[in-house]
Amino acid sequence: MFPMVMMAAGLLGVLALLYVAFAGPSPAKAQLRRLESVRERHSKSSEVAAQAQLKRIQSGRPTKMDGLAQRFIPNPALLRKRIEQTGKPWSIGQYLVASVALAVVVALLLMLRGAPLFLAIFVGLFAGVGLPHFAIGILIKRRVAQFTARFPDAIELMVRGLRSGLPISETLGIVASEVPGPVSVEFQAVTDKMKIGRTMEAALQETADRLGTPEFQFFVITLAIQRETGGNLAETLANLADVLRKRAQMKLKIKAMSSESKASAYIIGALPFIVFGLIYFINPSYMGDFFVDDRLMIAGGGGLIWMSIGAMIMAKMINFEI
Repeated sequence: MFPMVMMAAGLLGVLALLYVAFAGPSPAKAQLRRLESVRERHSKSSEVAAQAQLKRIQSGRPTKMDGLAQRFIPNPALLRKRIEQTGKPWSIGQYLVASVALAVVVALLLMLRGAPLFLAIFVGLFAGVGLPHFAIGILIKRRVAQFTARFPDAIELMVRGLRSGLPISETLGIVASEVPGPVSVEFQAVTDKMKIGRTMEAALQETADRLGTPEFQFFVITLAIQRETGGNLAETLANLADVLRKRAQMKLKIKAMSSESKASAYIIGALPFIVFGLIYFINPSYMGDFFVDDRLMIAGGGGLIWMSIGAMIMAKMINFEI
């Protein structure tokens, strides 16, 4: 009875930590923040832009939880960059709390199912370290895909603005206010930096380094070359938009051609683990020998190694660089 009470108390504590780490502001504060963001986005005043940039700097200052997280995370700068790429207002401290909570929950659930202590701790640590990293990667890919899909439209909007006689700085602001999604957020950040004195090249390069997409890097290089050599910027950007659309079409064709192979690889790779988990859930003693018998442990380890080699080969076969 006492272990059950302790586990329940641990679960409640983990849920409380998650709530404290990720709980948002009150509805009134959230509404005020949305109104303030709209005012900052549509205002043309440099003073408002400077206040917005200062607010972002102050909100990005590390907290005590962030300082604690930097002591345990091997490369906090890389993790901070990955979190920024998701577009979410998360901090390193919140990431650490979520990882620890997930590890504790998984370990406690396995111990309740009768799993050995070391196995529960190992699987819990694996889940706490691997799953948040995997989730961050999915969010980054999703946001980059949204940005890439809208980016040619943004370039064509800039082309129309340039042909109508607007300067390049004004067209950047129009893109920030007209194109929805991550494109608006990134271009708004560029215009804010330009309003407080940063050069356009520096602001664009910082955004390119944070996004890490070749499409935006092409855009930055195109603007830099045009400033050095001169020429018709509208025509150059129109050609770039056409190239980016053809590049996206080629990616979709490759994705469609390799979808069957990917589905087969996912099914074949996941089936052994699904069957093992189901049998262990139904009859733990039947599969428990894999964790105590040396022969079965060697056989299972060899199977995992061969499956990993096969998965790596299949991933290389269906991965094409454009």
